Amino acid sequence: MDKNRKSELFEYLVSFISANRRKKFENVIQSRTRYVTVVLEDLYQSHNASAVLRSCDCFGIQDVHIIENQNYFELNEDIALGSSKWLNLIKYNGKPNNTSDAINKLKKKGYRIVATTPHKDDVTLQELPVDKGPIALVFGTEMRGLTDDALSLADEYMKIPMYGFTESFNISVTVALCLFYLSEKIRNSKIKWQLPDEEKIETLIDWARTTIKRCDLLEEEFYRKCR
Repeated sequence: MDKNRKSELFEYLVSFISANRRKKFENVIQSRTRYVTVVLEDLYQSHNASAVLRSCDCFGIQDVHIIENQNYFELNEDIALGSSKWLNLIKYNGKPNNTSDAINKLKKKGYRIVATTPHKDDVTLQELPVDKGPIALVFGTEMRGLTDDALSLADEYMKIPMYGFTESFNISVTVALCLFYLSEKIRNSKIKWQLPDEEKIETLIDWARTTIKRCDLLEEEFYRKCR
């Protein structure tokens, strides 16, 4: 489907939702980005996973890449508050090594793989440059952190400065801190961080599909009229 037809489909679908909802869609899409993306390796606590998705939505991160090696990614909707339906959740669970599969695919898309972990070659969150290309932040579990595979495939390593007795933040807090800082940094830069126009339309269509009951029937009607 070309760009013009996608735009026509969106206009057709939003005719079935309220003007306020459409205005909300059009406002939010302007703040969506794929310049920074989040990669979650084998999270197993549903409340943490759900809180991460909520933060991604709040900070305008459109894609979340979910690696399922030993653990199934499970949501707690009381915490996620419906945030998952506004995001693109890309799962990796069909390969012998899902971590390398996910990271290699992101590298092919031009992402810098930034492992969030203390490391001998690490930089702090504040020192991480944002103007060297799109960033994929990789987060591991609280108990063991990132796997050796994730660390060996990373391009860069980043940590959050801490000044207390405990060794780490909760994973959902770590993600929120990183996304707050980096999203503000890119939005106040000259980087082209927003979604391209065609990706905006594709995302708006997905949001409309999420909102409208039996949207598949409306789409069938749209395509019949376009013949």
